[in-house]
Amino acid sequence: MQAPAMTKYVYQIRCRNGAVVDNLQIYGRDEEEAKRKLQQMYHNCEILDVRIARAERIGVSSYEDVLSLITDSL
Repeated sequence: MQAPAMTKYVYQIRCRNGAVVDNLQIYGRDEEEAKRKLQQMYHNCEILDVRIARAERIGVSSYEDVLSLITDSL
């Protein structure tokens, strides 16, 4: 059985005390799930912005790729 795909959402929020929190990253199967998790942690916060985080690395490195990087640097 394959695990459900998770997306990382990046929020900017304003807390109840007026403080702005940037770059708050939360995983969710969809935006509604991520928003629900956010609101459980930050009650009555105001969501100022939300975006999907971009993947920094694409693909999975193989053993051969890693070994090649190591031996090329010697």
